[in-house]
Amino acid sequence: MNFLKKLFKSYQESDKDKQVKKQPVELSLDDSFVHHFINKGGKFLYSTKIEEVALNLDNILRENNWQHIICNDIDLLTLTKKIDVKVENNYKQKLPIFITCEHLISNSGEILLSSNQIGSNKLPSLSENFIVYATTSQLVKSIGEGLSGIKINFRGNIPTNICSIKNYTLTNSEDNFLSYGNSNSKNLYLLLFEDL
Repeated sequence: MNFLKKLFKSYQESDKDKQVKKQPVELSLDDSFVHHFINKGGKFLYSTKIEEVALNLDNILRENNWQHIICNDIDLLTLTKKIDVKVENNYKQKLPIFITCEHLISNSGEILLSSNQIGSNKLPSLSENFIVYATTSQLVKSIGEGLSGIKINFRGNIPTNICSIKNYTLTNSEDNFLSYGNSNSKNLYLLLFEDL
């Protein structure tokens, strides 16, 4: 009789183990973002010092043999002065673009942009190559939180042309007649700076 009780008890414990394995795993915002971002083909470099950001930017430019980039952000221009690169400010050229972003969307791995970064240009008309500088404080859980963040940060002067980069490989397997010519896939490097 004790043997059957022990056997039944061990059987019940394995059911508990199965229930534990079925529980959803809740990742932190940064872990969730990185997981989705990498699965979509994104490449990121994590930095804890601003000097590392400049070094990582220089390494990206050397790796891809890019001598020119487009950059209109005053703060980012200070980073470009620390490395050997020629900076243009005309988005019409098909050079790599070095910009900031509004938010990083954790549950999808997307990068939220607005007219603050790309002006009135449509995302598909811009270069295929992007280098995005972002901070860990820009992480939000969802697009809704990102849009709310924009609304709070820019009270009374909400930027226009809000869009997101959703895919980081240039071959889009979801091409259909509805999205033809309107791809937001970009070859993207993310320079993620720890600011928290």
